[in-house]
Amino acid sequence: MELLVIAIYAGILALVAPFVIPPSGRYGKLVPLGVATSVGAVLWLLLTWFGFRYEEAWIWFVVMLAMPVATWFAVRFLDSKREAEETLELEKIRLGGKA
Repeated sequence: MELLVIAIYAGILALVAPFVIPPSGRYGKLVPLGVATSVGAVLWLLLTWFGFRYEEAWIWFVVMLAMPVATWFAVRFLDSKREAEETLELEKIRLGGKA
């Protein structure tokens, strides 16, 4: 049941992401959803393994704050990495494939 709440929260983050993160054509619209869901599920699993209980507020605070932060950093990293790869590929094309 708790993972369903995390999945719903990830969906809300994915809906809000285009308004918070500058839009880019270098990644798909579902990337923020995938990142948020993955981070939330893995973090929930790790915190449960470390002994956090579901009834306590700390596990919820950590997961709910880490998901948007991780999504923001991951999408920005992916965008900059793909921009660098596109620049390199365009430079190869300009040089006629000799780079």
